Amino acid sequence: MTIVAGRDRPPGAPIRVLVVDDSALVRRILSEALDRHRDIEVVGTATDPYVARERIVALRPDVVTLDVEMPRMDGLSFLAKLMRHFPIPVIVVSSVTPQHSEAAMRALALGAVDVIAKPGAMHATAEVTDELVRAVRVAARARVERLVTTPEREVAARPAIASIDATHKLIAIGASTGGTQAIEAVLRRFPVDAPATVIVQHMPEHFTASFAKRLDGVSAMTVREARDGDVLAPGLALVAPGGRHLVIQASGARWVARVKDGPKVHHQRPAVDVTFQSLARCAGRNVAAALLTGMGADGARGLQALREAGAHTIAQDEQTSVVWGMPGEAVKLDAACDVLPIGDVADGLLAAIGREAVPA
Repeated sequence: MTIVAGRDRPPGAPIRVLVVDDSALVRRILSEALDRHRDIEVVGTATDPYVARERIVALRPDVVTLDVEMPRMDGLSFLAKLMRHFPIPVIVVSSVTPQHSEAAMRALALGAVDVIAKPGAMHATAEVTDELVRAVRVAARARVERLVTTPEREVAARPAIASIDATHKLIAIGASTGGTQAIEAVLRRFPVDAPATVIVQHMPEHFTASFAKRLDGVSAMTVREARDGDVLAPGLALVAPGGRHLVIQASGARWVARVKDGPKVHHQRPAVDVTFQSLARCAGRNVAAALLTGMGADGARGLQALREAGAHTIAQDEQTSVVWGMPGEAVKLDAACDVLPIGDVADGLLAAIGREAVPA
């Protein structure tokens, strides 16, 4: 079952938010940050999942912010119950320790639409609250699916593609809201010797390492967070690190990953456009790229540049996107050769590689 957030909200009415966190300080910081905006209203707060459950039923918020570590019931258990019985857009607000980062990745797998870093010593409060405001506005437009309790059907990876000259081919994937699950669905279908793959998912610093670790556990490929100077190779997928841009450059007959600082693009760092445009410059027709679910326009111009450079480009379709913002903008620009449901994206990328394999 798919539910669209804010479906009962009258036009022009503010987005109703419930803030759930056991810290009084965090509840106050988040509530004050959200209430500064006319289009957002904090209708209540909760100190733990039991109080949150009562207030969700009573207040019917459009969006919930949720900590993953709370008394009486942990946030993951509560999220699973919530998505099973009363699906609603949830934003996880988590500390950036390795333990909390892995919990945040599990929350996304359970159906949370986004994760942001909790304000603290490592993350300036103003920056975090700006991210939260953007996340709430996105979440209010998200498609949220009821959690199904039956075991997930394992999807086998494609057979090895040794017959295809993958050495000189690259795959690029960009996504934002809803992208963690979409990217996982794609990588589950890739063979162990798939062409070198670069992934840009909008995610805060320190969370991308946990995301890469999760992908590595479900993919036949080796997946890890990109490091500056990494050489792209078949069977290896690199995830752009949070807080840094990922640029691909040619170095002789090889392609090398460069991890760089720089201003945010479309309010994002890493930005999909930065990576896609670097690939358009150095690899062109040797690339197959997909722009998946996400709010905004990041990646649309980059996908257009790739198509104009001879790459095969794919946009995820509206029906299977949590938010059809980024891929929708790409479609408007005629940047996508194909518009596909998420279940067909992996096959589309691999078919493009096989169809268009050319020497570097």
